[in-house]
Amino acid sequence: MAATAGVSRSGDAVEDFLRHLGGERNLSRNTVAAYRRDLAQFIEFCARLHVDPLRADAKAIRRFLAQRMTLGDARTSIARKASCLRTYYRFVVRRKLRPDNPAALVTAPKRARTLPQIIKKNQVETLLELPPDDDPFGTRDRAILEILYGAGVRVGELAALDLEDVDFAARRLRVFGKGRKERLVPLGEDGMDAVRRYITHARGRTMREGSPPAALFYNRKGRRIGQRDVRAMVEKYAKEVIPGGKVSPHTFRHTFATHLLEGDADLRSVQELLGHVDVKTTQIYTHVSRERLRKVYDQAHPRAH
Repeated sequence: MAATAGVSRSGDAVEDFLRHLGGERNLSRNTVAAYRRDLAQFIEFCARLHVDPLRADAKAIRRFLAQRMTLGDARTSIARKASCLRTYYRFVVRRKLRPDNPAALVTAPKRARTLPQIIKKNQVETLLELPPDDDPFGTRDRAILEILYGAGVRVGELAALDLEDVDFAARRLRVFGKGRKERLVPLGEDGMDAVRRYITHARGRTMREGSPPAALFYNRKGRRIGQRDVRAMVEKYAKEVIPGGKVSPHTFRHTFATHLLEGDADLRSVQELLGHVDVKTTQIYTHVSRERLRKVYDQAHPRAH
């Protein structure tokens, strides 16, 4: 009975924690779902050890993370699970369900540094010209690609755009990032022209009966465009320009940041445009630029070798 009661209390604590994430902290559904899976795995692991998750110690957490690594989880996944448990037990301590955070001193394996993929400037230009301008969905696709590259927004931010978020006079977009944090992002003349053409000539033709009237972009069923819709569209065009290259909407975000820095934009400005809370997140793009400069030097300078 005591063990059953422990599992029940743990389950209640987990549900309270997940509601806290989605409510007070306003995290995305994808993040909450990932944390739910992580905690379910940890609770199952504790059950095999006959340990109440609310009373688990640092040793149990380290064993759990080590097991997930043995099972082949990626380093990024292990790091997220460690972060999830630290955040969960911090919540548990605040609720006075235990006096300490056993995950506070548990370190996850360092993430291997991988430089993000960047699209070359001439490839971007070719990609932007691919969508047909005699088709409403082609006009939509051109506007989406222009926003992805010209504003560097996340795919979720793009899918959530409403018609009222486009400010033609100021040439900018209002986007809501992680935690529903609002920021205003400029969009260049070409991008704004593409969005204007879409709204004027194509948006109404992509709507269907029952389409949400506020949404900026719709899929072929007339629903607000989803992240999967955008990814599939990007992959379709990218295959024609970058054979074998795995290009996603986030690749455009990486490219946006890198091209800004290569054009002498300062790091803090790029941080603000991307909506990064910590400038350390933005600094990866300085490494990308240096890496590309090194390649240019090695290929072009007669004494590089």
